[in-house]
Amino acid sequence: MELLKIKNATAWRGTTKVFQGLNLSVPVGESTAILGPNGAGKSTLLKIVTRQIYPNATADCVVEILGKRTWNVWDLRKKMGLVSSDHQNRYRGEVTGHDVVASGFFSSVGIPDHLELDESQTARVIDVLAQLSIADLSAKQYGCMSTGEQRRCLLARALVHDPASMIFDEPTAGLDIPGIFQYLRTASRLIQRGKTLVVVTHHVHEIPPEVRNIVLLKQGNVFRTGTKSDLIRDDVMSELYDTPVRIVESNGYLSAIPGR
Repeated sequence: MELLKIKNATAWRGTTKVFQGLNLSVPVGESTAILGPNGAGKSTLLKIVTRQIYPNATADCVVEILGKRTWNVWDLRKKMGLVSSDHQNRYRGEVTGHDVVASGFFSSVGIPDHLELDESQTARVIDVLAQLSIADLSAKQYGCMSTGEQRRCLLARALVHDPASMIFDEPTAGLDIPGIFQYLRTASRLIQRGKTLVVVTHHVHEIPPEVRNIVLLKQGNVFRTGTKSDLIRDDVMSELYDTPVRIVESNGYLSAIPGR
């Protein structure tokens, strides 16, 4: 079974055709980074995966997520956790960290007035907050948190169902250096615990050392696929971004600096 299988997909954003005949495969059990410059199609691909956008319905188009073509979107959200900076601005400032995390059970922004947690859900929220060492954020208002604290609450929200697969969308956007390091440590621990991570980004520094499978997108096409050692190189990155790039590696961590 593949986490994501797309064949011959044509997708639009408004009047813009983003993908024409897209073919892409992401395996289960092997964490993957989907990397590319702005305008490559990363956001559209993410919306296809989360069922916010559907490709043109043609006889030869296939979109399978976790081996299925048809999903109840609420069931899908239990199987695949999403951490996105887009969620960060949707919560009201007075919502507590506890309720941000608990809202993951309902795939909502906050907890709807007509719903409440049962005992097992409450216990799970407490457990996840403890796992991420953010129990102190349970009663803190969201609007009083730092960007990094908010992001960690959103990660806890994505973990309440203990999904086997998780998607990180530009996970360090807006984070300072300690926040970036915290994300990398957490992502590594999740992979080591057996979760499949998909990191969607345009920055190589967001790729945890444990990720080895790489998909490069450029101008709505799969530019290349392969291993990190094969693709995260000066020449390939320079071609991908149309500018000279030099890749620096230290203990499995990557960064990009200007090339000559």
